Amino acid sequence: MVQSKKQKYVFLAFCLVPTFILFSIFTLYPLFSGLYFSFFEWSGSSSNREFIGLSNYERLFQDKIFPRTILHDYFLVVTKVIGIMILAIFFAVALTQLKIKEAPFYRVVFFFPNIMSVVVIGILWTFIYNPSLGLVNSGLEFMGLGEWARPWLGDENWALPSLVLPSIWAGIGLFMLLLIGGISNVSKSYYEAAEIDGANEWQQFWKVTLPLIWPQIKISILYIVITTLNGSFIIVQIMTGGGPNNSTHVMGSYLYQQAFVQYNFGYGATIGVVILILSLITVLILQFLMKREKVQY
Repeated sequence: MVQSKKQKYVFLAFCLVPTFILFSIFTLYPLFSGLYFSFFEWSGSSSNREFIGLSNYERLFQDKIFPRTILHDYFLVVTKVIGIMILAIFFAVALTQLKIKEAPFYRVVFFFPNIMSVVVIGILWTFIYNPSLGLVNSGLEFMGLGEWARPWLGDENWALPSLVLPSIWAGIGLFMLLLIGGISNVSKSYYEAAEIDGANEWQQFWKVTLPLIWPQIKISILYIVITTLNGSFIIVQIMTGGGPNNSTHVMGSYLYQQAFVQYNFGYGATIGVVILILSLITVLILQFLMKREKVQY
């Protein structure tokens, strides 16, 4: 018995230790390094680092651009969560409940953007928004709405909202499949019972489908929020570079500009620490707000 327990612990250690080492190298070390460098003034390319304490954090509170980047990030978070979840739920329900023969084909079509690189998506939509040759302005002119045509990515008022559409387009497929999996696991007997009780399809959706796929919806929302706060800078860098006039800068792209363009690596590390803190706070708040008892029928 003692020998078997020892073998069990050796096996667990053999499985967990390599994972923990990789986690430490690629997650914990960069995390604590970023926190460490945030207390220095450093270009990132020289061996000269000057300890300045909390000066970078004081500078951050005095920075007029950084608060705007936070608002831009949360604008993208809200619009992406609303847009992706509404469309993902709609298509998931349609492809599972409406008995569409071409459903497998549509699943592939909707999921296709997810296998594309973010770089490819950004370049593709940059061409779509092109003021002279892009599909958006050409389509508006074709429909007689030429007065609505504009340089979408060059307009301070429309550049940030223009980034929402490609982000939603690229994200629908993954969450649609996740929700399809949840809906497919709902027993048909629940719908039959609801139909016997006189519930129409709309009522079945609200009273049966939605409560039973809530775990998948919750996971989807949290994933969208986390990836937006930590990864939206990629699409920004590709499509607008933070312009025009800093109107599309998010925290990540502003970090990149400070650390790797202006060589304020310490200040960039400070922005990274704030991104981490805001992400944790946001996720904890959402976890609390979306907490609910498990639905059982």
